[in-house]
Amino acid sequence: MLWGSVKAEITERAGEPQVRRNLGVGALALVFLTLTVVALVLSGAVRGQAPAAAPSAPNDPNSAAAAAWEWPTPDARPLEIDRGAAGLWQTLLKLHTRASLLMLTAHPDDEDGGMLTYQSRGHGVRAILLTLNRGEGGQNVMSDDFWDALGLVRTEELLAADRYYDVQQFWGTVADFGFSKRREEALEVWGHDRLLEDAVRVVRMTRPLVITSVFVGGPTDGHGQHGAAGQIAQEVFAAAGDPKMFPQQIRAGLRPWSPVKMYARVPIFPITDKGMLDSATGKYHPVRFYDFVHNTWTEGPLSTNLEIPEGDGDPLLGASFTQIARQGWSLQKSQNGGGGIPLSAPLAAPYHRFGSSIPAADKEQSYFDGVDTSVAGIADLASGPDNAFLKEGLGRINSVVEQAMTGFSASEPEKIAPLMAEGLKETNALIALVANSKLSEQAKYDVSYELRAKQDQFQKAILQALNLSLEATVAPEREPNRGNPLFALPAETMRSLVPSAQFVVRVHLNNAGTTALALNRIWLQSPAGESWSVSADSATPTPANLEARHALDQRFNVKPPQDAALTRPYFSRPNEELPYYDKLDERYRNCSFAPYPLAAWVEFSYMGVPLRVGQVIQTVQQQTGQGIVLNPLEVTPAVSVRIFPDAGITPLGSKSFALSAQVHSEAQTGAKGTVRLDLPDGWHSEPASAPFALERAGQEQIVRFEVIADRLETKAYTVTAVAESGGRQYREGFITAGYPGLRPYNLYVPATYRTSGVDVKISQGVRVGYVMGTGDTVPQSLEDLGVHVQLLNAQDISSGDLQKYDVILLGVRAYTARPELATNHKRLLEYVRNGGVVIVQYQSVQYDHNFGPYPYTLPNDAERVVDERSPVVFVDPKSPVLTWPNQINQSDFAGWVEERGHSFLKTWDPQYVAPLETHDADQKLQKGGLVYARYGRGVYVYVAFALYRQLPDGVAGAYRLFANLLSLPRNPALKQPSGANNSARR
Repeated sequence: MLWGSVKAEITERAGEPQVRRNLGVGALALVFLTLTVVALVLSGAVRGQAPAAAPSAPNDPNSAAAAAWEWPTPDARPLEIDRGAAGLWQTLLKLHTRASLLMLTAHPDDEDGGMLTYQSRGHGVRAILLTLNRGEGGQNVMSDDFWDALGLVRTEELLAADRYYDVQQFWGTVADFGFSKRREEALEVWGHDRLLEDAVRVVRMTRPLVITSVFVGGPTDGHGQHGAAGQIAQEVFAAAGDPKMFPQQIRAGLRPWSPVKMYARVPIFPITDKGMLDSATGKYHPVRFYDFVHNTWTEGPLSTNLEIPEGDGDPLLGASFTQIARQGWSLQKSQNGGGGIPLSAPLAAPYHRFGSSIPAADKEQSYFDGVDTSVAGIADLASGPDNAFLKEGLGRINSVVEQAMTGFSASEPEKIAPLMAEGLKETNALIALVANSKLSEQAKYDVSYELRAKQDQFQKAILQALNLSLEATVAPEREPNRGNPLFALPAETMRSLVPSAQFVVRVHLNNAGTTALALNRIWLQSPAGESWSVSADSATPTPANLEARHALDQRFNVKPPQDAALTRPYFSRPNEELPYYDKLDERYRNCSFAPYPLAAWVEFSYMGVPLRVGQVIQTVQQQTGQGIVLNPLEVTPAVSVRIFPDAGITPLGSKSFALSAQVHSEAQTGAKGTVRLDLPDGWHSEPASAPFALERAGQEQIVRFEVIADRLETKAYTVTAVAESGGRQYREGFITAGYPGLRPYNLYVPATYRTSGVDVKISQGVRVGYVMGTGDTVPQSLEDLGVHVQLLNAQDISSGDLQKYDVILLGVRAYTARPELATNHKRLLEYVRNGGVVIVQYQSVQYDHNFGPYPYTLPNDAERVVDERSPVVFVDPKSPVLTWPNQINQSDFAGWVEERGHSFLKTWDPQYVAPLETHDADQKLQKGGLVYARYGRGVYVYVAFALYRQLPDGVAGAYRLFANLLSLPRNPALKQPSGANNSARR
């Protein structure tokens, strides 16, 4: 199976006004982007639905129809269900219909994957998924990637899932800012028009007949961001067809588009005599729903107009659509560690119809009831006396498709390849006729859009029927002995490429069919249009034909330019507080990523039809547990530099503090140079600069500095690491976001350290044992307080000497990730009784088993306070936890990020003390965020306040509160007997 791409056709229009609010990007750039991405949509090249072959390039590369760039899929190989006869039959289903739908959701993993899979794989529907944000504010149980790095992780997770759903993926430009309880808050933070503009743009690019959503824009959505997505999904139904809405998109070349119907899934939460439950707030609401299409209220439960039988099975695919979808959905592991595949059983998802531009029955069998989704129905886009030729041409195309479906054989898929070639010829001819016809410009646009989709599907079908496969990889420095085909596995190669580095690419083409194919050419190309030096190896010339059941290898010598662009996200923002990406490369807006830097292409002919297929160049790595892994080739800098961590605090009175710079090289021959720190006025470092010497790719060196901070004040400071090598300066590094089994992606971060002078004290010499949970950076942050923690393993917890530690600190969700804690909780209590301090950071429901010294409850629906600005009330301002060694006050809760806290205790025994209270608007008082109890000679603490989120961001008050907690073993007020009275007890 082989994938390719299509060419983007653009028409330059100079002198247009600026059209993107707040970004200052001219219309010309937006024209370029708009029509480029429209072409990619037609090809399926936007990640999710695998793209097929690209049409031939225009003769004049400078013409308006020339390719802006070509974008093959980054996946090395298709899924099993997309290969061979199974893949071909699914393509035939798509050829036999023009049905299309778009689902709009808020986050990755919100989607109804079963519905998308049923429609796309079961009925040939062209399916699109628009996800408004990339999940930056979510949890992560798989790695220590958070915020924008987590956004990249969840982007890649959803792209992996999309392959199973068989959808095209698009994104909004907003960022997940954490859990939100109210739809109104999400709309206020993100900006209503920003959301709607993205949605309108994607609908106009993809032109679906139906809009669907998982959410309804009401309390049952369970998350403010879900509610915003539900509202926007309804509003875009009308807005996309209104030329007055976002007219800059029209000026840039898009056309208004009005979907025919709009549906949302009926809420699954039960309705009781109390009303309907808002799971975000725990409150009940009257049973009524707002209809944003008609701007009216619907009283009572939403009706079910349609049920999607997602549980149906497909005999050719060998599983139910729900099972196929769950294979993909389960790859989104960061939020839950991975899901499972359900048993095969009937399953129907209920959907309510919010809008329809045609008469529609109360009970429907399909989203497309009453809509002509046949190939012949394309003619309805050009009604009038001049469309007779169109009807005739569409009839011939449809006839070819139906002949192919009748003649399809799972054991002999190649038999219908000639029919697919005939259908492609008819489609190409009809596209030309439409372009030269007397149809209106609007009709030409609409019809050509649909015909190009058919053109792409025919090309994909030919490739599937012929069983042609392409694999293009970086060649290893030393090729293995391939004498025995059983051992002809790819050999390990470099992980990434630095500008100007020479390397070799191996293009492997296999014709597993029974028909010889005429080869026109094989070449490499930069999808972004960069000038790479490429020369074919004369020792492996391209033959005129690729014989049946034969393979060939073509090698190329390659050198990227000195200024080759780094492979990095095309979107960025200055900090996590900004709830959207303000810096965008408009060429790729709403796409998953910018194209990878290099692709291989093959052009061949079959029955007189030229076909072009391509693949992103892959690297090959041997990974323990994963085996041989292929990932797209990336361009990285020869030298990168980072400071760890990137934010913290400096206690007032400190004469100096330590700071480390990490220098890294991806150059195969390594790199040498010096590294220094750019410091605030009056500061200096020892040493002033230091040399580094890296011998090979992947090597890194830690350079330690002692920063002498003269005249330290309670204000913000910035320190920047600068590496110099080969006459160039480097001031940034990258994080490789991801985990084993997930395609990685690099996030570039400036080599800066943000700090501030903070009046904070801590008991000196405190010894801390840390039990890591699902991933946080608290241990690194505590270094700023002079605390060096010891990470505890399972053996330490079960049989080690715990009493040698003053404090044992449990990381976030440790009881989820570390089962030995539950097994040995009595040892921890014995440790406390003998004078130790246990501090438990926020936990999940696995902690709801009275692991503390006295009873408490932490239910599955434990409260969280999501507004980081929510007022904090000092119930007991004289509590020892709040007064020593630092006097905690209201200013210590200023400047927090994301949220106040997560998983507040619901109830607790009177032996516990709760000195603080906070809550969101319209939320009950929450006192379970900081709860502690004396037990024997020690103290047991549960803290739901999100200190683990604040410390890495350098929030001063969080450090002061944490210092008090870590100082509890020596707190003089706690030397009194454990039964002393306290007004904050409950």
